[in-house]
Formats: sequence, structure tokens, C-alpha cells
Amino acid sequence: MDILTAIILGLVQGVMEFLPVSANGHLILFREIVDIEYVNQLAVSGVLHLATALAAIFYFWNDIWVLIQTLMRKMGRLPVNEKDLMLLYALLIGTIPGVILGFLLEPVFEKYFANALTVAVVLMVSAFFFMYAEWRYYMHPPHGELTVNKGFKIGLFQILALIPGFSRTGATLAGGMLLGLTRYESTRFSFLLAIPLTLGFGLKKLLDLIVVEGEADWLPLIIGAVVSFVVALIVIHLFLNFIRRHSLWPFIWYSLILSSLTIYYLVFVQ
Repeated sequence: MDILTAIILGLVQGVMEFLPVSANGHLILFREIVDIEYVNQLAVSGVLHLATALAAIFYFWNDIWVLIQTLMRKMGRLPVNEKDLMLLYALLIGTIPGVILGFLLEPVFEKYFANALTVAVVLMVSAFFFMYAEWRYYMHPPHGELTVNKGFKIGLFQILALIPGFSRTGATLAGGMLLGLTRYESTRFSFLLAIPLTLGFGLKKLLDLIVVEGEADWLPLIIGAVVSFVVALIVIHLFLNFIRRHSLWPFIWYSLILSSLTIYYLVFVQ
């Protein structure tokens, strides 16, 4: 893999990971349609996911530090802020479905569904799901706060991201909206919930790399990771500001157009 390819992949991962448009799906489309060649996809996927996970940890470090202190104080039977404790419990419970089912199902989905046509179809399906979430949000405005039960249900929505082309951010954001949270509350929780799974996914890919003893071009990978880290930081900040005032409709239209063009290309052109 050359440096230019690494930069392109880093840009794709950094931009798409925290937008409701599926980073993994875009990487698959780039690989198959744009015909970008690179050796050892395990290394690329692992390093880029680690970079975006570190970006989220860096951006939300103050929140994470508060949650760590809350956990320590709770274990020491000291007074804690109940809102911080609720967020901690919701994140812990919400992570469980993704960890268990991700471990069991991720290899299956990656083996049989990681292709451009599946990504295109799933992008279209996810766009209609986001439409429904926006319709429900309009008909029934936000009416509740985050609870442990809602955290668990949002964690179930996160499982949709196992399907190539279904955005993890989009699934959890829309799931939170359907459960009565504001777009901003859903997005913030979605980003925090992403940290353990994205970090775990990246580490798992690197472990797979070590086990199979694959070859990796580490210099381009490091450059791609730096690009992904910096871009992800910018995207997190911009998207949080965007979602305070706007809806998911720009991403719905983007997904519909991209999926339609991809299906047309695969069926009638390729």
C-alpha cells in the first residue's frame, strides 16, 4: 500500500466513522468500485479503527474522566452525581449486546456480506430507517431522559452496524431518537458508546493480523492513522454542532443517491 492510498483510506475512515453513513461500507465501496489495491486489510482496518477510537477518547476525555471518577466513588461507597451514574450504567449495559453479538456474528457478516452490492442495498434500507426516525421525531418530539433501559435498547440498535453499509452512528442516533431522546443527546451517547466497541474491533483486527502473520506496510498505515485521527476529531466536533440545529435529512439523501448510483453501476455498467 502506498502513502496516497493510506491517506485516502484514512480520510474515508475519519470522515465516515462518526457520521450516519457507514465508514466500513465506504471502505468496501472504495476497495471494489474505485479499485484501490492494498495489502492486508486486517492491518488497515485495525489501525484505522484504533485511530478513530483514540480520537473519540481524546475529544470526550473530560466526560470519560468524570465517569471513571463516578465509578471509583461508587465502588468506594461515596456520594456520586446521579446523572453521571445513570450515564455510566447506560453505557455499560448498552455495550453488552454489541460485544456479545459482535463477537459471534461479525466474522459471518464480514465473510458473506462484505461486498459492494450488499453495502448499496443496506445503505438504502438504512436511509428509510432514518426517515422513519425523523418522522417519529417530528410527530412525537423528545419527551424523556436517558435511562439504563434506554441505554440497553440503543445498544441493541448498535447491532445493526454489524451489517456492512449500516452506520453504527446512524443506528444508535436514530434509535435514541425513537426512544425519546433529542438528536444531540442521542449523538453524544452514540459517540461515547462507540468507544469500547471501536477500540475492541481495532484491537481484534490487529490480533488477527498477528495470528495470521500477515504483511503490513507500517509507514503508510501510521500516516493513514494520523490522518484518520485528526479528521475524526474535526468531524466529531462539527457533527455535534450540526445535529443541535439540523436533522438527518442531508445524510438520508446522500445514502439514497449513493446507493442508487452504486446499484446502477454494479447492475448495468460493471
